[in-house]
Amino acid sequence: MALHIDDFYKDTAKGLLILYQAFPKKSTLYMDDLIGYLEPDELGLPSDRQQRCLSGFLWLAEEGYLRYQSVIRFEALDQIELSEKAFLRLSSTVDPVPDVIQSAPQSVRRVQGSLANQLREALHAEHSERVIELMQLFFKR
Repeated sequence: MALHIDDFYKDTAKGLLILYQAFPKKSTLYMDDLIGYLEPDELGLPSDRQQRCLSGFLWLAEEGYLRYQSVIRFEALDQIELSEKAFLRLSSTVDPVPDVIQSAPQSVRRVQGSLANQLREALHAEHSERVIELMQLFFKR
């Protein structure tokens, strides 16, 4: 798979989790918070990486996963929030539930087995293939 697609999955997973944590409050999503600060080129234009990151979130909005009020240069999306579709997908339980939480109480399985929590754990563990797998599941539902 192309590297920019792997970046897309990782960047959007991070951004979706930030918005999930802020839900239902609207917030500002900065690309630097997702990919780190990247110097503009000699003409002052943002890097290709930053442009692709922002474009990923604009695409998510076009597809109905997000809503936002405005774009702040190439740096951020302002007054951004998850749509119902994205919120429900992130809140849903990953099937099958990981073995480690199979025997836990239902409330624990619901929270720890959610797509959002599984994404958070995969990102924290820097498990790229698991992040991709979970994001593909996010888009399939």
